[in-house]
Amino acid sequence: MQRRLFLCLAAASLMLSISVARAEGVLNVGAYPTNPPFETKLGDGSFEGFEVDVVNAAAKRIGMTTNIADYGFQALFAAVASKRIDVAISTITITPDRLKSVSFTQPYYDSDMGVAAKVESPIRAIADLKGKIIGYLSGSTGEKWVKDNQAADSFADTKGYKSQQDLLLDLNAGRVDAVVSDIPGMQYAFRSMPDLAVKDRIKTGEQYGLMMGKDDPNLQKLSDAIGAMKADGTLAAIHKKWFGADAAAGSSTLTAAPIPK
Repeated sequence: MQRRLFLCLAAASLMLSISVARAEGVLNVGAYPTNPPFETKLGDGSFEGFEVDVVNAAAKRIGMTTNIADYGFQALFAAVASKRIDVAISTITITPDRLKSVSFTQPYYDSDMGVAAKVESPIRAIADLKGKIIGYLSGSTGEKWVKDNQAADSFADTKGYKSQQDLLLDLNAGRVDAVVSDIPGMQYAFRSMPDLAVKDRIKTGEQYGLMMGKDDPNLQKLSDAIGAMKADGTLAAIHKKWFGADAAAGSSTLTAAPIPK
């Protein structure tokens, strides 16, 4: 019995060692599942998109693989903080407030926010939002902009959504008059929603990066990998693949930068 117990314990210890070794080579990534062209969860459970290619290529360069799981946008922040995931992707803007509790790699994409409405809507600019119901994705920088400007611009009401799809469906159905969100994601969605359009641009200087735990041991390695991808044209090729156009000269997609502080 003692010999059997010893063998069982030895086998269990070996399996645990193998499991730990595998975990050390795997980057656990959280992604919002319906955020094309940045992230999309496919029918077989795998993910594709611009940021998926970015994190996969960066992980490969530091000798790791990725395990990507879907999370709600707001849940990504708690998952990083609790270390359930190592990295979060999903067009997450680098902001001073977020840098107080999490870290980001160097940025790899520049984005402004926009005001979108129905094509036939009289809304043409931010000034036309007075007295209107404005939607936003909960937890996003769009929410912050809407709440910061609600009083000054006299919005009639505001409404938060857990998913971009629900946000745009309600806009299409007339349950909100306009929405504020990132322009690239909306423009991509509007290819199949021709009744909607971006009406005005909100210049924010927003940039996206991989969001990680504060001072994660892989932070510098992944940021350096992204820098190398900029230098050798890999990131430019990924941009061309998903957006059908070259990245703008001087953009964070092409220009190396330090880790944001």
